[in-house]
Amino acid sequence: MPTFRARRMLAAAIVALPALATLSFAPAVHAADSWPSRPIRLVVPFAAGSGTDAVARITAKELGDALGQNVVVDNRPGANGAIAAELVAQAAPDGYTLFMTTNTTHSANPSLMKKLPYDPIKDFTPVGRMGNLPFMLVINPKLPVKTVPELIAYAKAHPGMSYASGNSTGIVSGATFSRLAKLDLLHVPYKSTPPAMTDVIAGQVPMMFVDVAAGIANVKAGKMRALAVTTAQRSRLLPDLPPIADTPEMKGFDITSWNGVFAPAKTPQPIVERLNRELSRIASSKEVAPRFEALGFEAFGQNPQQFAGFVAGELVKWTKLVKDAGIQPE
Repeated sequence: MPTFRARRMLAAAIVALPALATLSFAPAVHAADSWPSRPIRLVVPFAAGSGTDAVARITAKELGDALGQNVVVDNRPGANGAIAAELVAQAAPDGYTLFMTTNTTHSANPSLMKKLPYDPIKDFTPVGRMGNLPFMLVINPKLPVKTVPELIAYAKAHPGMSYASGNSTGIVSGATFSRLAKLDLLHVPYKSTPPAMTDVIAGQVPMMFVDVAAGIANVKAGKMRALAVTTAQRSRLLPDLPPIADTPEMKGFDITSWNGVFAPAKTPQPIVERLNRELSRIASSKEVAPRFEALGFEAFGQNPQQFAGFVAGELVKWTKLVKDAGIQPE
């Protein structure tokens, strides 16, 4: 049985617990209340010139104006986005390091890579989904085809034809296309989308799947020819471009890239909620929406809880896409 002194010490400890809890929680509350007091870094897993980079730069400017602090875009391409993801996962959860990324790092990489230096669920706090990045199938304009059926016929007549990729959506789209059309396409991976497009334009690689945001300018300039979109339905951004799924061999083809913002795990909830409010406002702004649309980005807002559920579902979806495409993790 505890001694009288032990009972007094235990009673004192119990009385002190609320005060200790208040003391331990106070710095976090204070930090959230004073946030942001310095510039914020927005990490992007792809190179400058990519679709995600273009969206990030518009978002950074608008977010910085709303928060009264500079939001600096930090491009960290490489390893299919894993370099940037690991950097953010290991950053302090104080609201000063954010991650604008896509399904590449949070949906596809767990199936595409044998060793992933981060956990897409446990290592991040979902802040908000920003929208979708529709993809399109593009070819070098000198290729003598103008439709998906013509491309399939051409590829069958020219075994070993290759396709470039600069991200996971490009990888999985190419592999799925090859499987459904019963082709033997050679995959040529690039560190990011811009150099992949450069080689398609130059004719070094005849085709690729590229996000509208990154590729639309080159398509409009006649440097690449767009044949179809990867979504099951026509995109409101490119209403004249048919879905790949309209081709009989491609029935069921439906691959969409999404874009969203994360913070490191354990970022204070008040900071996450403030960020989400601002990001949702930016995505739905009548002034900003046309700028996103001009890039080929379908912007809309989604709260952290909805985004978390969406990410969990996409992880399952992309695991199946990669498996069905017959892609082996590297």
